Amino acid sequence: MTTTASEHNIDISIVGGGMVGAAIALALSQAGIRVALIEKQPPAEFNAGSAPDLRVSSINLASEAWLTRLGSWQALEQMRLCPYQRLQAFEQPHSIVSFNAVDIKRSHLGHIVENNLLQLALWQQFGANVQLFCPASVSALQQNADSATLLLDSGETLISKLVIAADGANSQLRQLAGIGTNGWQYRQACLVALVNTPYPQQDVTWQQFTPTGPKAFLPLPGNQGSIVWYDEATRVKQLAALSPAQLTQELVKAFPAQIGAVEVVNSSWFPLARMDANRYYAGRVALAGDAAHTINPLAGQGVNLGFADAKLLTELIIDARRHNNDIGSEQLLRSYQRKRKPANLLMMSAMDGFYQVFGNDITPLRKLRQLALSVAARSTMLKTLVARYAVGSE
Repeated sequence: MTTTASEHNIDISIVGGGMVGAAIALALSQAGIRVALIEKQPPAEFNAGSAPDLRVSSINLASEAWLTRLGSWQALEQMRLCPYQRLQAFEQPHSIVSFNAVDIKRSHLGHIVENNLLQLALWQQFGANVQLFCPASVSALQQNADSATLLLDSGETLISKLVIAADGANSQLRQLAGIGTNGWQYRQACLVALVNTPYPQQDVTWQQFTPTGPKAFLPLPGNQGSIVWYDEATRVKQLAALSPAQLTQELVKAFPAQIGAVEVVNSSWFPLARMDANRYYAGRVALAGDAAHTINPLAGQGVNLGFADAKLLTELIIDARRHNNDIGSEQLLRSYQRKRKPANLLMMSAMDGFYQVFGNDITPLRKLRQLALSVAARSTMLKTLVARYAVGSE
């Protein structure tokens, strides 16, 4: 077939160069597969003197191990990240359930990382097999039995065996592929704030459950931390409109005493929603990460689920290429959906269960959860199982 200068034949096109899309591009390219990555905006360069970004994620050990194999974790370590060894959960400060890395013979349970820095660390590893189209966006999608074609806003055309949508919860590509979704908006919203703390870098992340929603502290490098405050959407919007000094006063009043004399640097808020795509593929388009599912961020598992999607999908593609099979076949994509969709739905349901149990002030339910936390606090076996699950172990 004759091609023009604006027409590109590529093995796989990936729409969305965030954390999940960039990880897919890197994994495939390192296996010798030619990929095109379409992204509207590249990550900003790292500035050691800049304040941490408000958008952070808790990266578990399973995700860390995969990112290390890709070479991006080592780059992130040269920038900024914060390990934590302990995880605490409680309703009342006198009944804390603690999970410790030493209980599972690990040095840490996970890391708190800034999303933009992890994205940058992935981009820094791109080689010749990654063809970047940035800034760029998709204008149209066409599919036939053997390929999928993307028309970009620049007028360029990409012809691929497979297109992967990693363009977020409001995925344009998912819509172009005709894949519907189901889900709902939660009545709560979430405020996030960067705070200065009076103590040195912490090794613990904690979460308090209250009837109006969880309140959490995530450690950051140095004497800073990230505050996560769930509450009724109207309340969160009111808090977000306050000045840093005013928000500091509200935060100190609402959070447990162990938060200490923190000082808000800046803040933002976002609504909470659950979304699950009806299918994870259509024709030669596959969904990954938030394009396939969004989850209540109660336990910070969203990006880890996205990386689990990315890891399995790339393994299936690489194996198909190794055996000279079609890397965009329905058999491959059906296998991907069969393994990832139930796992993601299970995590969604678990988070919704926590949301309902701990966000309810009915007396019998309150006593039941207090008893459950008390039992968990005394059970070494249970705490070990939870710690293993939290880090992504089998």
